[in-house]
Amino acid sequence: MADPKGFLKVTERELPARRPVPIRLKDWREIYEPGSKEVLSAQAGRCMDCGIPFCHQGCPLGNLIPEWNDLVWRDDPKGAIERLHATNNFPEFTGRLCPAPCEQACVLGINQPAVTIKQVEVSIIDRAFAEGLVTPHEPTRLSGKTVAVVGSGPAGLAAAQQLTRAGHTVAVYERDEKIGGLLRYGIPDFKMEKQHIDRRIEQMEAEGTRFRAGVNIGVDITWDQLKERYDAIVVATGALRPRDLAIPGRQLEGVHFAMEYLTPANKAVSGEPAAHVIDVAGKNVIILGGGDTGADCLGTAHRQGAASVTTLAIGKKPPTERPEHQPWPMAPNLFEIASAHEEGGSRVYTVSTVEFVGDQSGKLRALKVAETEFVDGHRIPKAGTEREIPADFVFLALGFIGGDNDEIGVQTELAFDERGNLKRTNDYTTNEAGVFVAGDAGRGASLIVWAIAEGRAAAAAVDEYLEGSTILPKPVTAHAQPISLS
Repeated sequence: MADPKGFLKVTERELPARRPVPIRLKDWREIYEPGSKEVLSAQAGRCMDCGIPFCHQGCPLGNLIPEWNDLVWRDDPKGAIERLHATNNFPEFTGRLCPAPCEQACVLGINQPAVTIKQVEVSIIDRAFAEGLVTPHEPTRLSGKTVAVVGSGPAGLAAAQQLTRAGHTVAVYERDEKIGGLLRYGIPDFKMEKQHIDRRIEQMEAEGTRFRAGVNIGVDITWDQLKERYDAIVVATGALRPRDLAIPGRQLEGVHFAMEYLTPANKAVSGEPAAHVIDVAGKNVIILGGGDTGADCLGTAHRQGAASVTTLAIGKKPPTERPEHQPWPMAPNLFEIASAHEEGGSRVYTVSTVEFVGDQSGKLRALKVAETEFVDGHRIPKAGTEREIPADFVFLALGFIGGDNDEIGVQTELAFDERGNLKRTNDYTTNEAGVFVAGDAGRGASLIVWAIAEGRAAAAAVDEYLEGSTILPKPVTAHAQPISLS
């Protein structure tokens, strides 16, 4: 245990300060100031080393949270990063992007603010990189077997790193021009600068993983050709098909899916050639959807200099305190303030969208909305409450409904489930021998920690398929369900 009385001496959470809003809106850098080592140690010391560490169950990766909290408190950076890397290939990603279900499950959260687990995690990996503690782990032998990983998001990268370290020759295929998937092209730099992806790719290349960017499997190489070249395939293509909103005026110029806005903007920030960049400077913007993707659109619009940004949600505003029907250790639905919300804009709840309203030239000029009425469990527009909100752009951040599987559905015999995801068994195998599915491509849109956990677990299944047994760890939570008391 770190400090036996730590949770009694330090009873409040303390995180590094965020850079002042007027300053951070002038650039695309990450928002946090460097944290204090003393504060970090004190926060890690709040961990109680519980007899039953519910944070393990809260984290799909099974992170050894009490162990590395103790090592941070003892100022042992080498030991801390070893324990962190034992279950998580990419803590620099999860420490910035994960919504931290581990903190929702923290036992201290029964009557105190939870341990700042996510901040401790990202501090461990950032210090490890700064002090040269992250080095290549080259395999001790080569198996002579080859594996193709299709998709370079967190699931694909985790599977590739594990399989390379097991001695297989691994090639990662990515249809975009750079490796990273949504980590690179969907996440704005103010949440995660791309240097974190680049330096991890450097480590993986030094270990032997090969990367093939700009190659679209199904178009540049057929799936049959891929199966002929490799002994096994891991499909980790994500769930990128966005949920649409089929209301009148959807075809108007100015109505876009969130990724149609974010991807070109992220490319422009990185200096990559980007077609169809949407610049909202001086414009009125409405975002439909209040999740992480909506917040990413919000922060991007602020930095581009939008005249106004309004986020609309069809449902009721979540409570700020844990409701009685979601007691610990359940994951409560709470009102959250992301960094982008601090920067401006309006958030309006119980608003139903009725129509996109355009001018005579076919351009969007407003969004017609109404109050949400709740009838027999359904949310419908309340008659007589319609009004228009001026809008030059509307971004649909309504979530994702499955994978972009046109080519794979035509060129292979792979089966799909009722949601349009690739069907797989509990060991990630499909109905085609040697083809495995990991991450959102099989699970549906989910959290980054689930993607990494499934990538690691799928790698163990592939290794066992190729070798008859496996030396790779199998995350025990990879197919488990989140804690539920219902």
